[in-house]
Amino acid sequence: MSSIFLRIYGGLLFSLVLVSVLSGIVVTIVNSVRLVEYREDMASGTFRLVSDVLSSLPGDERQKWLRDWGHKLSIPFSMVPMDQAGFDEDTTKQLIRGDVDVRMLNETSAIITSQIDDKWLLQGIVPEISEQMASGTMIFLRHLLQEYSPQQRSAILAQQSPESLGIPVILAESPASLQLTPLQQNQLQQGGVVTVLSIRDETLQLYAQMSDSDQVLKLGPIRLLNLYPFKLILTIGLFVLLSISLAIYILVRGMETRLRKLERAATRFSRGDFDVRVNMEGADSIGRLSMAFNAMADHIQRLLDLQKEMIRGVSHELRTPVARLRFGLDLIADAETQQQRETQLEGMDQDIEELDHLVDEFLTYANLEQSAPTLSLKRHDVDKVVAQVVGEHLRLQNRIELDHIPCNVLNPRRFVEIDRRYIHRAVQNLVGNACRYADSKVQVRFSSTQDTCRIDVDDDGPGIPEEQWERVFSAFSRLDDSRTRKSGGYGLGLSIVRRIMYWHGGRALISHSALGGARFSLVWPRKQRH
Repeated sequence: MSSIFLRIYGGLLFSLVLVSVLSGIVVTIVNSVRLVEYREDMASGTFRLVSDVLSSLPGDERQKWLRDWGHKLSIPFSMVPMDQAGFDEDTTKQLIRGDVDVRMLNETSAIITSQIDDKWLLQGIVPEISEQMASGTMIFLRHLLQEYSPQQRSAILAQQSPESLGIPVILAESPASLQLTPLQQNQLQQGGVVTVLSIRDETLQLYAQMSDSDQVLKLGPIRLLNLYPFKLILTIGLFVLLSISLAIYILVRGMETRLRKLERAATRFSRGDFDVRVNMEGADSIGRLSMAFNAMADHIQRLLDLQKEMIRGVSHELRTPVARLRFGLDLIADAETQQQRETQLEGMDQDIEELDHLVDEFLTYANLEQSAPTLSLKRHDVDKVVAQVVGEHLRLQNRIELDHIPCNVLNPRRFVEIDRRYIHRAVQNLVGNACRYADSKVQVRFSSTQDTCRIDVDDDGPGIPEEQWERVFSAFSRLDDSRTRKSGGYGLGLSIVRRIMYWHGGRALISHSALGGARFSLVWPRKQRH
């Protein structure tokens, strides 16, 4: 489960970083647009007023006038011929309509353009919208209104639309009608410009008294640009939460889909569909769980097949000795002499011994097939184990020439980690099988390399066709049923050999022998995984 949490945590971390980067880019873009709009709103009225005054002045007075008021407004003005400005058709139409054009030079400065007349444009570089520029605009506006009588000024301001000025402007009849402190009223009477900043509303208001009357010119409120307003932060926060929620949903949804697929497979398996498997890739916990489920399903299906195979095999193999026992009992009942009874009892004892051997074979095979046996892995001289098996078979029969070819490798390589009991059983089964089918000769040898060990058992018998090589290792498999029964086999010996090799991490192989018959080989690694 830890890998699932790591995957979710990694996905969330990646999503958080990605969303943070995207949010930063969005905030930067939005603030850039807002900054352009703010500069346009703040400077549009000033540039329109300056353009209107310039349009009414003779051409030789414009440059001097621009230098004077450019210094007062803190804006370096210049006049540019319209045909040399290089504006496109849409921008030109915008300027003719009376709008201003704002183009950012860098993060803080902008060049603003407005139309003077049909031939000239007014341009000015605005480094930033500052209090000094607002104060200059107020002084400039008061200078323009000073040319009119007190009675005409309100009418002149009323003719200006809010869109043309860009900033709200009103004319109060006296300082007393405004909420100003005595100090601020005194500053107005001395001809200064009073600036009032409202932190709560984030606005700026400017006041200036006319020199020939008690009228006070009020400019504002001018909104201050807040680069991180509450609405923008709230929008970005909602965007981040929505993105992370979507990322969580996608991650969890994918895992839930995979878990449901695994759940459906488990449900089908519990209802008897043992062929169901989960095709699910991934190195996380769910992927490993699906692999474990498939391994479990394979193991259970193999056990069920083994159970069916064992039932068929046991019922088939027990018929003959049981039938002989029943026949022997009938003969004992009909025996007339003690010698006849002892002969039948001796035969029955052999049948019981055969049953005991058959049951032992069944139990050994079932133990090796159903679960991992407990291997007692210790370093043993494998060549001595082979020699011991050969010696045991030499004592039991004299029909076959059984040769043990000694191992010619150094002593350390003959010592290998094995379970001596199981390796002894595997070699015993191979040698016994070879002795049953060999015509006259069987050879057994052990060899070893730096990484692997090998035991070869060769015979000069009839051999096994290549198409039957894989089949001979199947349980209860007989290539010649009658001959196998005659030789006393049950079809389990080679299956036991293959399972012993499986639990030792090796393989049981079959090939052609140089003696003309079959060669059975055991190959396994020198070092076992404990």
